[in-house]
Amino acid sequence: MAASKPVEAAVVAAAAPSSASGVGGGGTAGPGTGAAAMAAGSGGRGTLLLGAGAIYLWSRQQRNSLDRAQAAKNKGNKYFKAGKYEQAIQCYTEAISLCPTEKNVDLSTFYQNRAAAFEQLQKWKEVAQDCTKAVELNPKYVKALFRRAKAHEKLDNKKECLEDVTAVCILEGFQNQQSMLLADKVLKLLGKEKAKEKYKNREPLMPSPQFIKSYFSSFTDDIISQPMLKGEKSDEDKDKEGEALEVKENSGYLKAKQYMEEENYDKIISECSKEIDAEGKYMAEALLLRATFYLLIGSANAAKPDLDKVISLKEANVKLRANALIKRGSMYMQQQQPLLSTQDFNMAADIDPQNADVYHHRGQLKILLDQVEEAVADFDECIRLRPESALAQAQKCFALYRQAYTGNNSSQIQAAMKGFEEVIKKFPRCAEGYALYAQALTDQQQFGKADEMYDKCIDLEPDNATTYVHKGLLQLQWKQDLDRGLELISKAIEIDNKCDFAYETMGTIEVQRGNMEKAIDMFNKAINLAKSEMEMAHLYSLCDAAHAQTEVAKKYGLKPPTL
Repeated sequence: MAASKPVEAAVVAAAAPSSASGVGGGGTAGPGTGAAAMAAGSGGRGTLLLGAGAIYLWSRQQRNSLDRAQAAKNKGNKYFKAGKYEQAIQCYTEAISLCPTEKNVDLSTFYQNRAAAFEQLQKWKEVAQDCTKAVELNPKYVKALFRRAKAHEKLDNKKECLEDVTAVCILEGFQNQQSMLLADKVLKLLGKEKAKEKYKNREPLMPSPQFIKSYFSSFTDDIISQPMLKGEKSDEDKDKEGEALEVKENSGYLKAKQYMEEENYDKIISECSKEIDAEGKYMAEALLLRATFYLLIGSANAAKPDLDKVISLKEANVKLRANALIKRGSMYMQQQQPLLSTQDFNMAADIDPQNADVYHHRGQLKILLDQVEEAVADFDECIRLRPESALAQAQKCFALYRQAYTGNNSSQIQAAMKGFEEVIKKFPRCAEGYALYAQALTDQQQFGKADEMYDKCIDLEPDNATTYVHKGLLQLQWKQDLDRGLELISKAIEIDNKCDFAYETMGTIEVQRGNMEKAIDMFNKAINLAKSEMEMAHLYSLCDAAHAQTEVAKKYGLKPPTL
C-alpha cells in the first residue's frame, strides 16, 4: 500500500544529507555524513532503517496529538454537562486544533460538539458554520445535519433547513418523529409564504363545467341557480329547443342566467356587473351570482364585498341573504377562519331556519371541525326539511362511519355500512352516495366492492374526473397495479385538464417512483389550478418536498425508497 504524504516526507528527509555535515579541511564528519556513509556501506539498508524509524516517530506523534485532542474534547464534555458552555467551546476549539487533519470522523465530532455548545448560547450562525465543517468531513453525519437544520430554522433559512432535515429523514428511514415534525413545519411555512405571493398575483381561472354544475347541485334553496322562469323568456323562444333564449327584459342579470343555462360561464361576471352598475331590479341577485363566480374562479377578495352587501340588504329576499352567508361561511373555512365561518352559518340558520342548504353545508363544516355529532344533527335537520336530499343522507352516513372508524367501534361501523346500502338503494341515481360508500369500503379493505361502487359513479357521471382519480388510487392500494392506476389518473386529466386533484395525485405517485422532475411538473400544474390559497399552500409544500429530495440526491447521493 502506498505511504501517505507525511510518511513520504519523513523518509525523504531522513535519506537526505544534513546541512550540519562537516566538509573537508580534516574536520570530523557530522551526523549527515555518517548517515550517508552508513547508507553507502550497507547498500541502502541504513536508509530504510532510518525511514522506518521516522515513520514510527511520526505515527507516535500523530497518536499523541489525537490522544490530546480527545482529552480536550472529554474536558469540554464535562464543562458542557455542567452548563459552562464558553469553557466547553474553548476545549472543543483546542481539540480541533490538535486533531490530525486526516482524522475526518474525529474532527467532525469535535466540530459538532462545539456547534452543540454554540447552540446552547443561541449563536445560530456559529452553529451552522461548525455543522457545515462537520458535514464536509462526514457527509452522512445525522446529528450535525439535524443541528444545522435547526440553526437554519432559527436564521430563517427555510430552504436550507428543509434540505438538511430531508437528508436526516432519509438517513433515518423516516422513523424519527422529531425530524419529521421539523420537516412538516418548514414545508408548511414555505408553502404559506409562496402561496400568499402567488395567490395574490394569480390569473383567475374558470373551472370545468362539470365542477361548476357539481357545485351548484349542492344547493337546493339557491334562487340564482334555478332555471329561468317562463316570464323571464320571450314568448317566441319558449318552445324553441336547441336555440339560445332571448330574455324578455334588458337585464344584465337575466342575460347572465341565460348564459348559465348555455354553460357559457365566462360571460356571467360581466353581465352581472352591468346589472349592478345600472342598479337594476335584480341587483341583489346579480351581486350574489357575481360573488359566486368570483369564488369559483378563486377570487375570494373580489367576492367578499359582494357577499357583504347582499347580507346587509335587509329588503332582499331572505333566501338570497342566507345563501350569501353560506358562501361567505364556506369561504372563511377555506381561509382557516372557523370562528367566522361558524358565525355566518349560525346567522343563516337564524334568518332562514327552514332553509335545508344551511344545515347541509353547516354539517360539512362540522365534519371538517371533527364535530361529528353536531354534523349528524345538521344532516338530520336537512333531511327533515328536504327528505329527498340524497346528498345529505349520503353525507350523514359518511359522518357516522367516520365517527365509528375513529372510535374503532365495529358494531357502529357495520351500522354505518348498512346505512350506505340503504342510501344507494333509495337513491340509485346519486353518484355521491356510491363515491362515499366506496371510500368507506376501501378503509375496510373491501377493495372489489369499492371498485364496483366507483364504476357505478362513472356510469352516472362519466365526466367527473375526481372519480377516476379515486379509482386509480384504489388500483395501487388493492393490486399494486401502478400502470392501471396511472392510466385512470391520466384519463381524469384527459376528461378535465383543470382537475388539480388529478395533477396532485400524479405528482405524489411520481415522488414515490423517484421521478422528481416529473413530480415537480405535476405539482406546478396543480398549483396553477388551485381554487384557494390554502389548497395552493398545500401543493407548494408537496412541490418543495420534491425539490428538497432532488437537492439532497445531488449533494449526498441519498434517495428515499421508491415504488
